[in-house]
Amino acid sequence: MRVKIPAADSMGVRSIATVVEACGVVVGVDLGASLAPKRYGLPPHPLEVERLEKAREKAARWVEESHIVVITHYHYDHYMASMPEIYQRKTLLVKNPVTDINYSQKKRSYVFLKKSGLEDRADVRYADSNSFKLGPLRIDFSEPVWHGEPGTKLGKLVMARIECEGESMVFASDVQGPADPVALERIIEWSSRGAKLVIVAGPPTYFAGFKVPVESVRRGLEGLLGVIEAGRPKTLIVDHHLLRDINYLEKIGEHIEKASALNVRLLTAAEYMGVPIEQLEARRKELWREESTQDNPA
Repeated sequence: MRVKIPAADSMGVRSIATVVEACGVVVGVDLGASLAPKRYGLPPHPLEVERLEKAREKAARWVEESHIVVITHYHYDHYMASMPEIYQRKTLLVKNPVTDINYSQKKRSYVFLKKSGLEDRADVRYADSNSFKLGPLRIDFSEPVWHGEPGTKLGKLVMARIECEGESMVFASDVQGPADPVALERIIEWSSRGAKLVIVAGPPTYFAGFKVPVESVRRGLEGLLGVIEAGRPKTLIVDHHLLRDINYLEKIGEHIEKASALNVRLLTAAEYMGVPIEQLEARRKELWREESTQDNPA
């Protein structure tokens, strides 16, 4: 089993795009990317825009090369909403667009699947709580879990476990820790079954006390600790929302120590892929300041 992460927040864009090659099948998971329209009151820096263009090119290419495409939910950094045509003739395993879904995601899924005509041009299957097999490859999906703390207005998503000949990995996008006890229980269950790799979206610590209650972030951090202590995957990739905090390492100091003690390899997506960490969104104010200095030298 080979796992690649072509785009992530630690690589300069909002994404947790993942590609799994196993049993001769290419599975593309949440292949999309976006940018924060505003951060610190500032628009994206040109460097962010450049990274986004490259990330979307990679995502589109991997959609075309994948035999199976997974969309865990309908937030724009998890699928190519403006390019439904590239999904034609693909097997799409998607979050159910009708049940256990909030209004925003339901509307987006309607435009993407029905209004575009994609539903008639692709093999669309609803993932929620279901399992799928393609030869020796198996993909299990969780029940819908919360996008962060229970009851959040952001709605729900599904998590995935991909297994090939006894080797498995777990993909838990946007669970924000997880902060949802149901998501935590499922991740621990899947991880303890010998997962080689677990990919988790960390909590949005940069929003604590601002757009997200401090208690919700705390629960997410506790959930992440639970994944390490109870799940004990060989490798745990924590990325996405957490990497929007320039001081993310300070927020997960306890997690790093615990992972080291339990021989859990704790990494960002960039570190896993062997490339430099680029927290461009978190550094947006600094990037624009540097731009202004270059335009107006003393």
